[in-house]
Amino acid sequence: MSRNYDSLHDPNAEYTMRELSSETMGVTAKRGGGRDVEITDVQCTMVDGNFPWTLVRVYTDAGIVGTGEAYWGAGVPELIERMKPMVVGENPLDIDRLYEHLIQKMSGEGSVEGVTVTAISGIEIALHDLAGKILEIPAYQLLGGKYRDKMRVYCDCHTEEEADPEACADEAERVVEELGYDALKFDLDVPSGHEKDRANRHLRPGEIRHKAEIVEAVTERVKDKADVAFDCHWTFSGGSAKRLANAIEEYDVWWLEDPVPPENLDVQEEVTKSTVTPITVGENRYRVTEERRLIENQAVDIIAPDMPKVGGMRETRKIADVANQYYVPVAMHNVSSPVATMASAHVGAAIPNSLAVEYHSYELGWWEDLVEEDVIEDGYITIPEEPGLGVTLDMDTVEEHMVDGETLFDEA
Repeated sequence: MSRNYDSLHDPNAEYTMRELSSETMGVTAKRGGGRDVEITDVQCTMVDGNFPWTLVRVYTDAGIVGTGEAYWGAGVPELIERMKPMVVGENPLDIDRLYEHLIQKMSGEGSVEGVTVTAISGIEIALHDLAGKILEIPAYQLLGGKYRDKMRVYCDCHTEEEADPEACADEAERVVEELGYDALKFDLDVPSGHEKDRANRHLRPGEIRHKAEIVEAVTERVKDKADVAFDCHWTFSGGSAKRLANAIEEYDVWWLEDPVPPENLDVQEEVTKSTVTPITVGENRYRVTEERRLIENQAVDIIAPDMPKVGGMRETRKIADVANQYYVPVAMHNVSSPVATMASAHVGAAIPNSLAVEYHSYELGWWEDLVEEDVIEDGYITIPEEPGLGVTLDMDTVEEHMVDGETLFDEA
């Protein structure tokens, strides 16, 4: 069923004192140098990759279009459609004000965290691409400039025999030797054959030994050729997480990711401070307000925001700035198409404490076909000098892989 949000009643407008539209704020001065531009439309199309990528485009009266991406999730396209009337008529160069405008306008609909923030992230990334094109500068320049020309990429690895330590080691060796990556990640929340109860989060001794065997096999196989992280997907109890982290301290582990559920910060802090194994957390927290608590409590050794989920490019920059005050590196979680992957690389180029950006699609043969440009080469992303994000959607590929029922973007 198609819904028209243009004339939908806006309850927030009746009580909010922090209305940040250009009309309310009196932002009406003419801008020179081709900067007097208005947003005319916002559209999104969902592509069925190894994740359902939600691509976003922002259109202007200058005929310039910006492309972004929101983290996958049910309801995100509808929320983007809901917010379109809130930005149409606005100048897309006012990225920070428009972001805060959407956060405020959507406060009653969940802009503290969750899919509402994710939907805003997709628009915000598209605004960076658009602003860069209008100003004829790359997106990283909008974030303060560049610390590096290339962004390191870590490859999220998988094998059909994910519970077999030697199979994982074989795949690690293949990805390093044949694909050229020097940074990897494997899952540790895999069946060991020793499980008794999938619900209680407790790891039995045999399960701990099995996971340590995977860590040993992979790290010993690649040695100094690659850094290797291991992901637990918020699976274990605090006590089990501490025992697991302790059991792998003797190996060269880059980090142990999300060993406990994200809701209880006290448990997370206790686990992190109990071990010398580096602990990484952050993909299930939203905006700098939530990520800040992890950092200030020193509940993480490495922070891992997911840029098209956490609030967008500027919000990730803010998180990195807080992390830098605590000497905490940033390793961006990323399960995106080439669009948000490149946007994450721009952020990574612009912050001092960047470690790497994740790549989660090496088994998907057409991932890079979604854009016209090459993205990853020998485990690194070269930061484009073209305006905006520096990637161009291949509309034929978008159309070929759209989710059933989706509509292709309008032409610019």
